[in-house]
Amino acid sequence: MDHVWSTYRPLLDEVERHIEKGVDSEVAIINQVARYTLQSGGKRLRPLLLLISARLCGEVKPNHLRLAQVIEFIHTATLLHDDVIDNATLRRGVVPARTIWGNKTSILVGDYLYTLAICQSVAMENTQINYALSTACRRMSEGETLQLAHQCHYDMTEDTYLRIIEYKTATLLSASCRLGAIGNTSEEKQEAVARFGLRLGIAYQIADDTLDYVAEDERFGKSLGTDIHEGKVTLPLLHLFENASPSDRERLREITGQRRIYRKDLTYIIEQMKRHHSISYAMQTAQRYTDLAKRELDPFKDSIHCQALLTVSDYVVRRGH
Repeated sequence: MDHVWSTYRPLLDEVERHIEKGVDSEVAIINQVARYTLQSGGKRLRPLLLLISARLCGEVKPNHLRLAQVIEFIHTATLLHDDVIDNATLRRGVVPARTIWGNKTSILVGDYLYTLAICQSVAMENTQINYALSTACRRMSEGETLQLAHQCHYDMTEDTYLRIIEYKTATLLSASCRLGAIGNTSEEKQEAVARFGLRLGIAYQIADDTLDYVAEDERFGKSLGTDIHEGKVTLPLLHLFENASPSDRERLREITGQRRIYRKDLTYIIEQMKRHHSISYAMQTAQRYTDLAKRELDPFKDSIHCQALLTVSDYVVRRGH
């Protein structure tokens, strides 16, 4: 994956300059909070996907650099809001903005970044771009709300879980890929690269949810069991509840119903996941979506840009293993 980052580094550096200049409010605290969150260790995966898709389908134009900035503003807005909803104490290995400036400020700065992104998009006067971004924002809000509605619902269906992560995470990766293709290629290929992003986004979130039970490492910026502490129902846990014995399922309900999940309880859950192959099931599901994503690239000629997307596909499911 390192060679992919290095290949597109000059373009990503330009995007970074756009991001730094783009936050320029007359309200000082908005600039402080936005820049703090934007600079808190994100890898810029969504801008990278946009730039690779642009090169895959044609060329990187000035608007693509602006759109990569817009995408990162939207993504950062969701992080600010998510941290408030989740009462997060750690984000990407650093203290989140809500801990420093408070929940109210984090929400308002998130709103500012959303609005700033849409204003910059509208200024491009391109209906396709505006529709892609507004649809993505609507879907992400639906996904976040759907997840909240199913908090601690361990009888939730796998289809519902997949819909949540499609809306909440995959839709913005899909939009990133589509925005790189708009104006560069046919409608058919735009749809293909957008579907690639959607399947990739689903794989990415399943893998990320699974890492919550296997990766305790400062690289990931969270400790084991963060999701279960927040009442988030993810695929490994769904699989475990479905396959556990009635007595084990009852104990799992007792544990997850507690106000606080103790280390010994988390250890028990992880041991049960290993026993019932819940972690491997989730990673196999992520791999299946990765394979589906790769197939969407069949209409494109082989190139370093096509290979870069294939490399990113492998990265999202292997980064913690």
